[in-house]
Amino acid sequence: MPTTTDFLNASGWVGITTLALAAITVLGFLLKWGIRFRLVGITGFLGVLTGGLFALGLVPFTRTVIPGAVRYSLVFDNGGTQTVIAVPPTIDSQALEATMQQAASDLFSYGRLGRQDDKLTIRVRTNLHPEPGVTKPLYLGQIERSLSSRTDNAMEIKLNPESIAQLPGSRGEEG
Repeated sequence: MPTTTDFLNASGWVGITTLALAAITVLGFLLKWGIRFRLVGITGFLGVLTGGLFALGLVPFTRTVIPGAVRYSLVFDNGGTQTVIAVPPTIDSQALEATMQQAASDLFSYGRLGRQDDKLTIRVRTNLHPEPGVTKPLYLGQIERSLSSRTDNAMEIKLNPESIAQLPGSRGEEG
């Protein structure tokens, strides 16, 4: 994965190319070349590309990895305050909490539309198949985090113990 240094390095080289092409464009106008207007377009495009690469060089690419988290799939996301993820039915409560924290980290974005409460709510569900051809959706819990701060130490995790007890391999099933 490219790092911020790679993007800054690339923006430097593309910037030099943009300046060289700008000089050729000025020369094209002085000598009335037939491609002078195309050179203006190419120079403008390289200018935009340079700006984009420079911006990517300023933003750090960090992804927090929560130990014990399992893969999840995003089921619903309204782009604002509500999301739903699905986890495998074989998950245990420790992995569920880690996965909820991982999803809260992954789905955070400053571009989300906050409303009155300024909280991102991520609901977690799984699907059980008690018999062939029958699917039973099971709500396992939710996590709420701040939409304004990337490092939210006050995330609220609410688990649904009755649903967790229905998972295959859970202690609630045996007792």
